Amino acid sequence: MEFTPRIKQILMIMLKEDQTMSVQNLAERVGVSKRTVQRELEYMNSSLKGTGIRFMSKTGVGVWLEGSEEEKSALLAEITAGDSFDATNREERRKRLILEILKDKGLKKLFYYSSKFKVSEATISGDLEAVEEWLNRYGLYVVRKPGSGVEIEGSEENYRRAIRSFINENIDTKVLHEAYESEEEGGNYEGIRRSNIGQILNDDILKRVINCIMGMDDARVMNLTENSYVGLVIHISIAINRILKNEIIETNAQWGRELKEDEEYALAKRIVGELEEEFEIEIPPIEISYICLHIKGAKHEKIRWDNQKTVAVENREMQQLINEMIDTFDAQNAFLLKQDDEFIQGLLAHLQPTFIRILHDMQITNPVLDTVKKDYPDVFARCIKVAKVMEQRIGKKVPEAEIGFLAVHFGAAMVRLEGRNENIRQVHLGVVCSSGIGISRLMSSKLEKAFKDRVVITTYGKKDITPYIAGRLDFFVSSIPMEPQEAPVIFVNPLLNENDMEQVRRMVYQYERMPEKHKEENSFSMQLEEINLVAAQINAVIKYMEFFKVDNYITFEELLIAIGEKLSPYRDRGEMIREDLRKREKVASQIFAEFGFALLHTRTKGVIRPSFTVCMTKDLQAFKDPYFKGIQVVFIMLIPMDDHIRVNSEILGYISSVLVEDYTFMDTVLTGDKKAIQSAVSAHLKKFFNKYLNRV
Repeated sequence: MEFTPRIKQILMIMLKEDQTMSVQNLAERVGVSKRTVQRELEYMNSSLKGTGIRFMSKTGVGVWLEGSEEEKSALLAEITAGDSFDATNREERRKRLILEILKDKGLKKLFYYSSKFKVSEATISGDLEAVEEWLNRYGLYVVRKPGSGVEIEGSEENYRRAIRSFINENIDTKVLHEAYESEEEGGNYEGIRRSNIGQILNDDILKRVINCIMGMDDARVMNLTENSYVGLVIHISIAINRILKNEIIETNAQWGRELKEDEEYALAKRIVGELEEEFEIEIPPIEISYICLHIKGAKHEKIRWDNQKTVAVENREMQQLINEMIDTFDAQNAFLLKQDDEFIQGLLAHLQPTFIRILHDMQITNPVLDTVKKDYPDVFARCIKVAKVMEQRIGKKVPEAEIGFLAVHFGAAMVRLEGRNENIRQVHLGVVCSSGIGISRLMSSKLEKAFKDRVVITTYGKKDITPYIAGRLDFFVSSIPMEPQEAPVIFVNPLLNENDMEQVRRMVYQYERMPEKHKEENSFSMQLEEINLVAAQINAVIKYMEFFKVDNYITFEELLIAIGEKLSPYRDRGEMIREDLRKREKVASQIFAEFGFALLHTRTKGVIRPSFTVCMTKDLQAFKDPYFKGIQVVFIMLIPMDDHIRVNSEILGYISSVLVEDYTFMDTVLTGDKKAIQSAVSAHLKKFFNKYLNRV
C-alpha cells in the first residue's frame, strides 16, 4: 500500500480517535483548509484498497473508518513505522523532490508535488527553481507548461547519469549497514524500504527486484559493497517503475552498443531475464547495458585471490599503467611497493570499476576524502600526480573523490612498507557491548576485515571486564559507556562510522610500534615454538637454496618449465609451480629492468617449505629474449600454502628488500658463485633473525 504524507496524517488522526469526526475538525487537526482535506478524502478508499478498511462519510454526521480492530491496529502500525520525513526541512524536501522527478519524469501538476510533501504550490515552485541547477548539471531541464504542470526534458543517457549520481550522493550509510548486514528474512528489503530513498519507491516493485537479484545467488552480486548493491537495486526499481508505466526508454545510446559482451554483460543479461519473468514485461535491450555499466562501475567487498579468487588481468597496458603509477608515487620505494601483493591486487580490483566510472561520468562520494586530505597531505599530494598518469592514459580528468580512494590504497601500502623496518607486533584489542554476543560480533567482524592479522580481537560483555583482562589488552573499542580502565577505551557508534574507524586505525598504528604490555609466563612456551619455527624456516631457505643456469635465448614460458623441473621432482607439483608463477606474472610483470633482475614470486601448493632460488644464463650475461628486457638474473621465491604465511612472507620479504638496498649482495650474485651467494643470504637472514628476537 502507498500513502501520500497527508493521507498518512489524516489516517493517523482517524485511527487514534477511532470515532466519527467532522471534516472541519479533521482539517483543523491536520492544519490545512477544509477544502484541502475534502480533496484528499476523495482518494481515501483507493488508498485503503487491500487493507480491509473502508472510509465512510455521511452528510451532517461526519467521516469515520470501518474495519476490525486487528485491521485498524495493523494499519496504524504500518503508518507509524513508516517514513520519518520532515517536510519543513528544506534541504531534505528538495532531495526528495529530485528523486520524485527521477523516479517519474513525466508531466506532473504542482499540486501533485505539494500534496506529496505537505507544502504549498508556491513552496514547490520555489523548490523546483532551486533543484534546476542540479538537474541542469546532468543535461536535464524543467519545462513549465502553463495550465498543465511541469515536465523534465533530457536524453535517457543524461537521465541515467543523474540517477546514478543522486544515489551516490545521498545513500544513508546507517540504513545501508542495517540493510546489508541484517540476517533476518527480508532484512535487505526492510532496510532499504525504510531508508530516505527507499520510502519514495514503489514497495511492491522494490521487494520483487530484491527477491530477483538475491534469488540468483551470484557471487559477483553478493560481493558488491553495501552502496553498490543498494544502488543497483534502486536503479533497477526506478527503471521497472517506468517500464510498467509504458514510459519510453530511448535505445539509441551509442556507448550502449559499444559495451563488450563479457562476463558482466552476461550477468546483466541474466538479471534482465529474471526481471522479465518476474514482472511479465519486455525490457528494452538498452537496459542490459545500463545494468552492465552499473556492475562494471561497482566496488566489491572481496578481492579475488589465488586459484579461486585471483583478479585476472590479461591487458598488458593495465600492468604497465600500474607500474607507472607506482613509479610516479615513489620512485625510491617503487620496487618494494611492487612486491606488495595485497597492494597490487587491491589496486587492480579498484582501478577496473574506477575507469568505468570516470569514462561514463559516474559520480561517487568518498566519505573519508576530507580526513585523508587533512591527516595525510603528503600521500594525497603524491596521488594527485598519480592521477595525472591515469588522465594521460584515459583522456579524462580524475575527480578528487577518486584521488582520495587512491590515497587510501597507496597510504596503506606505505604503512606496510614502513613496518618492514620497524618492530611491528600484533595489537590486542577488546570489543565491548552489553552482552558480548550481538553488536560486538558485528563490530569485530568489521574490524577484522579492515585490519586483518594486524590485530587480535576478543569480544566481551560489559560484565566480563576484569582488571586481569584490562591489564593484558592494548585498548578497548566499546559501543556502551564504561568505567575508566587500565587500558584506553575508544567509544564508538555500534555501526563504526569512518570517524570511529580512523580513531581505531591511529590507536592500532601506535600500539604496533610499542612493546608488549605484559608477557604471561605461560606464553613463554608459545614464544619458543614460534622462535623455533622462524629458525627452522630460515634454515630451510639457506640449506635448500638453488642455483641453476639456462640458455641465453630461453623464453619466459621455457623458463617456467625449467623452474618447475628444478624445484620439484614431482611432475604435478612442477606444473603447479609453473601455473602459479604464470598467474602472478599476468597480474603485474615482475621483470625489473632498472635493477637488472626479475623476481618471480607466488604462493603455491607445489612446495612444502619456503624457497629462494637464483637463475642465470650459462655465460652469466644478459637474457637475450626481449621479454626479459636485458636483465642478468632471475630470482624465484616460493611460499607454501600452509599456516605459516606470515612468517614465510616476512623472511622472503626481507630478502626482497636486500636485493635493492644492498648493492654488494647483487655484486656477489653476479659472480655466479653458489656458495658465495648462499653465504650472503645466510648473513642477511642472520640480521633478520636477530631483529626478530628483539621484537618477541
